[in-house]
Amino acid sequence: MALSRAHRREETNFWPGFVDALSTMLIGIVFLLTVFVLGQFFLSQELTGKDTALERLNRQISELTDLLALERSSNRQAQESLQLMQSTLTQSLGERGRLQGLIDTQNGNAPAQLAEAQKALETEKQLSARAQASVDLVNQQIMAMRRQLAALEEALGASEAKDKESQARISELGSRLNVALAQRVQELARYRSDFFGRLRQVLGTRPDIRVVGDRFVFQSEVFFDAGQAVLKPEGKGELDKLATILLDLGNEMPPDLPWILRVDGHTDNRPIKSAQFPSNWYLSSARAIAVVEYLISRGLPTDRVAATGFGEYQPLDVANSDEAHRRNRRIEFKITER
Repeated sequence: MALSRAHRREETNFWPGFVDALSTMLIGIVFLLTVFVLGQFFLSQELTGKDTALERLNRQISELTDLLALERSSNRQAQESLQLMQSTLTQSLGERGRLQGLIDTQNGNAPAQLAEAQKALETEKQLSARAQASVDLVNQQIMAMRRQLAALEEALGASEAKDKESQARISELGSRLNVALAQRVQELARYRSDFFGRLRQVLGTRPDIRVVGDRFVFQSEVFFDAGQAVLKPEGKGELDKLATILLDLGNEMPPDLPWILRVDGHTDNRPIKSAQFPSNWYLSSARAIAVVEYLISRGLPTDRVAATGFGEYQPLDVANSDEAHRRNRRIEFKITER
């Protein structure tokens, strides 16, 4: 009888704690599923982004995969807990049968023993009912979890498909953009070649005008006196020819072709320091601006011309001679892209 009472006290203390632990675990699972669903929602909102959005999506998909693995692990633990509860229920049913047999065999014993056995039987019935209810609840929650996991796997598959589609679309747009840029570059190169050809025909062969790479180079003496940034009359005449060619060429170019005439001013390496020009930077920039302003006055659009001063820092000849100084004092014209 003492062993029976001790066993009953152990069973009475064991089940509430076990059920509370199981409820806490199930609440944690529901919380994780909620976090997982929210992560999937924000993941779907970010799928329309481009490169950075795709990288963020890949990281989120990786995190969702980890969470899915965690949920699957939790599902396995829940199933193991269910099996343990079922085993406990089986043991309880066996104990119930044992007690019922004890009641039957000791039917003629003292009324106190019979009442105690009946009380123990009622307790076992209550425990069995609670265990069965817990098992049913766990089964329902496991089924709901499986449905949610299936929905998450389906959403992940859709996300991966959208990701692949977005990457393919971005690749296609990149290819089309590269083709369009290549066509624009070729078109601009054709007009630049036409400009060079016409300018050679108009200017002829002069020692103070030459072609260097993709630029027409005029010696500064064609346009300016030494140390000055005021156009000479003969320099304006040369710029009139250049403006006529540019205006004709501009009318032939498509309006959406982003071409621009860049006027670069260069000096030699001998320093200049005056109230008007504190350094060669000022002198080279002032000369380039003077040429640009004159071309604009001859009708060249202001958004198709730019002035740049390089000072003495882009020499054609690094020698320290009068000839090198003369070659480095120059105005360059280049048709390029904005």
